[in-house]
Amino acid sequence: MKIRQNARHFASKKALELPVVRDVVKGKLVDMHTAIFLKKADPDHREERREHLDAFFGATMDSYLAALQEGAPEAEAREITHIQANFDFFNHGWTEMMEFPGDELDDHYDRYETFFSRHGVTIADPLGEFAPADGVPEAPSTPEKLDDPEHPYAEGGFADDVYVQGDDGEIRVGGRDEPEDVSVDDAPGVDEGEA
Repeated sequence: MKIRQNARHFASKKALELPVVRDVVKGKLVDMHTAIFLKKADPDHREERREHLDAFFGATMDSYLAALQEGAPEAEAREITHIQANFDFFNHGWTEMMEFPGDELDDHYDRYETFFSRHGVTIADPLGEFAPADGVPEAPSTPEKLDDPEHPYAEGGFADDVYVQGDDGEIRVGGRDEPEDVSVDDAPGVDEGEA
């Protein structure tokens, strides 16, 4: 799939690996992701999805860290979490929130099958072992949207690798190397004096 990558993503990665600031940055990243995807959601269903998305994105932060610890580059680790989210959106019929078309679900799963199978992640169970012990709050599905899906934010044709668009607009396969001068202070939440 196609994702963006800049120095702030690397600052977030570094911050999530540090015990002192991890919780603040995780909370801020969850809030950001929930807000981004709720803007893509059908306005009639936004608020009823908020708690579900908060818990879901909180769990994907754990899969992000696991992927990093297993040696995945930052772009791939982050893409894994976006793929998990798209599995969840598809399962709920929230096709308007998807980042790639539903007919590419299997292709994205297959690229990370080793990681996903190791952690019990499937298209039907997008969190696998990363699911919170008390579960994720339910949110109403819109399965009727699967009959004639609309994907206004989906970009197809990027299922064979991770494609990273940098600040310069250029798209690179696989992402970029971590800059040497990354500061945890640039991670969301840290620069606001919350950590």
